Formats: sequence, C-alpha cells, structure tokens
Amino acid sequence: MVHPTGEWESDTVRLDFDRRLMLQFRGSVVTSDAGLLAYRELDDAIGLTVMAGEMLADARTGKNGRHDLIGMLRQSVFGRLAGYEDVNDAERLRHDPAMRWIVGGKAAQGCAASPSQMGRFETQWLPAEKNLSALADLSGQWIDRVHARRPPRGVVLDMDSSVSPTHGEQEMSVWNGHYECTCYHPLFVFNQFGDLERCALRPGNVHSADGWESVLKPVIERYRGKVLRIYFRADAAFAMPGVYECLEAEQIKYAIRLPANQVLQNRIGYLLKRPVGRPPNEVRRYYANFTYQAASWTKPRRVVAKVEWHPGELYPRIGFIVTNMSRPAERVVAFYNKRGTCEQWIKEGKGAIKWTRLSCRTFAANAVRLQLHALAYNLGNFLRSLATPEPIKDWSLTSLKEKLIKIGAKVVSHGRYVVFQMAEVAIPRHMFQEILRLIAELRPPPIPAPA
Repeated sequence: MVHPTGEWESDTVRLDFDRRLMLQFRGSVVTSDAGLLAYRELDDAIGLTVMAGEMLADARTGKNGRHDLIGMLRQSVFGRLAGYEDVNDAERLRHDPAMRWIVGGKAAQGCAASPSQMGRFETQWLPAEKNLSALADLSGQWIDRVHARRPPRGVVLDMDSSVSPTHGEQEMSVWNGHYECTCYHPLFVFNQFGDLERCALRPGNVHSADGWESVLKPVIERYRGKVLRIYFRADAAFAMPGVYECLEAEQIKYAIRLPANQVLQNRIGYLLKRPVGRPPNEVRRYYANFTYQAASWTKPRRVVAKVEWHPGELYPRIGFIVTNMSRPAERVVAFYNKRGTCEQWIKEGKGAIKWTRLSCRTFAANAVRLQLHALAYNLGNFLRSLATPEPIKDWSLTSLKEKLIKIGAKVVSHGRYVVFQMAEVAIPRHMFQEILRLIAELRPPPIPAPA
C-alpha cells in the first residue's frame, strides 16, 4: 500500500540476484530533481515568478487551505522544466522535497498542489481573458528583466511556425495537409540568444503567417527606443507586402526568403547555364543583386539571389532573398542562413520541454499550456545563456535537464536547516558552485543604508 508521503509501508525490497541488496523507497526525503534549485535561485535573483504574480489576477475566494497563486505557477513552470508536462504528475510531485521548497510557502513544510487543484488552475483560472493575455506578455517581460542585467546592443528576431500534433477531440485541432496530421499550428518569435519572445496557439489549418501582426508587433513595440538596431529573418511563408511595410516603417533591417518565379529566374538566367569544363569536386556558389517589384508591391525592393552548383547534380540550387540591408549579397545570404538556429530552438522546445503536449479539450486551456511551456523554456534558456560555466556552455536544454536538473539528493532536516545531500555524477560540486556564483552576479546591488 502506498503511503501518502510517497513511501511504502513495507519499507524494504530485496533483490534476488544478490540478497545483500535492499531497496528502500523514501519519496518524501529523496528527490531526483535537486538541480531545479539552481533554476529557483535564478528565478529569485531576477524576480521572474514574483513579477508573474503581480500580472496575474486571482479570482479565487476563501482562505482555508488554498495554495498561493505564485506557488502554483512555480509548480506548473518548474514541473514542465523538469519534464513533468502533465498535471497528472502532480500527485507524486506535490510530495517531492525539491518541488515543495521551490513552490515555497505552506508547501515547504507540507505539500504542493494536487492534480485537481493544478487542473483547475490551468484550465479554469488561467484561461480567463485577462490572465491569458498576461501570460502571452509575460515571456517578453521576463526577457526585459534579463536584458536589464545584460543589455544587448541589437536584437535579431526570427519568426517561424511549427506543428503540435493532436490525438483526440481537442477544440480547433484540424487536419493540416502540409504536416499530414491533425494538429495545432503555433507561431513563435525568438531572439538571437534563443529566448522565446512571444508565441501564439492557432488552429491547425491556418497559413504559416496567419496572425503575424499580433505576435510580432508587440515585440517590436517593447524594443522601440531600447536597442540601437533590430533585425528580422523569416522564411518564404512571411514574404508578404504587409510584413515588408511594417518592418520598413519601424526602420527594421530584414532578410526574408522569396518564393521563386519565372521573372526572378529570368533575371539571373546568365547564372543558370552550366559552367564550361569538367565539374569540380567542390560546390560552386554565385551571387547576384537586382531590384524587383511584384505586382502586389507598392515599390521596388532589393533581391539577392544565390545559385549553387553541386557535384553530381544536373541542375543548380537557387534561392532568392528580399531585403532592405545594404551589405554585400554574400553577407546577406550568410545572415539569412543563421535563421536555422530558430528551427533548432523549436526542436529543443519540443524535445526538452515537450511543448507539443497540448491535450486539454478546450482551445483556451491549450493556449495556456503553450504559454506555460514557453515560460519553462525561457527559464531554462536564461540559465544556459547567463549562468553556465564554460565546460557546459554549449549543452542543449535536454542535456541540462538530464544532467543538471536530474541530480539525485537525500534531504536531511535539522532544527534550523534543511540539507540536500546531492549526488556528484555529471555535475560536480565545484561546477554547481560556479553556477550559483554566476547567478549571484545577476542580483541587483544592495540598497545603501541611509546616512
């Protein structure tokens, strides 16, 4: 029989292959997620979840036994960061000592919220219009807090859509012919540091650029007057006159892939003839610049073309980019090609944070889940970009989850202190101390005492 605190009444389990080995299950005094404490330290240093508590409205009434809203938000965000993407995991997670101390308040000495409480929190309270709007803005507010500690001179914004397959009767989940599945079709904007600036959940059958204004314009508004230069990159789905005009009005430099057509190919016809002589073993690249105006455009714009001849291929690979940048064509192409990191960050969100798990029935509840996943992703990326020592600087979020977050620890309580006796496997003591030192440098300087 299972004990309420996660322990077994029988206390000991023996292994037949060697009877000297005994297993004891002490769920309330052992944790497998002790590394989350480093992320909680970062949260405290920058004041992230406290800010969230100020933005979210708590419509609950009554005082008896209720969990603090900030604590429930921490349980949602930190649980997703550790890989517990479903509220069903809250039944065990509420007794986990690391999670209880991360949540804080009454949970530290008691237990965190139950699955039913977390379910109401995520599907009834947060989907309210005011709270859902605040959640959508919260990722950007968190990034502003981080930039206040380490101000960037310029920002590069990458916009892309993705797919979140659905497997039930979720509201507004529709068949998408491109992805060949029933899904949602979320839209994301990242910066060059890998932070998720803003995201939005959309029905599965919308165009890749559908609703781009509501996602991109708030990000531009936040950065107006704060940085010297803003750059924008996107694939051919966003090659639209409205996007160009918006970026040009804001004086934002952009590079957007342009779908090929016969007019564009005729402009570079001299590069499409097979070169004379024996083909070399290396790739040959050629670039071209010209001015082009489509029928739907109000003015001509600069187009950069790249033509690649690959060994063993009969026809060249051709790409066009529309841009308002003045740098040479080769550098424009190199700048655009770095957009591939945006796709890598989307893959990290899918793999490490599991933000494709949108299994609620209503669309609003799934939109909340996406925003909570986005907050967990950003918290993980903040620690990676701001507080990781050099040996683990290039680790992915998945590696950090498996090696840093998943540190096992035994919890020993004394009269005045609680000690987490942490394992040293992938992350030794000196490296964990270095992470905490880097986090400490992010704290604001203490306010001097009055004279």
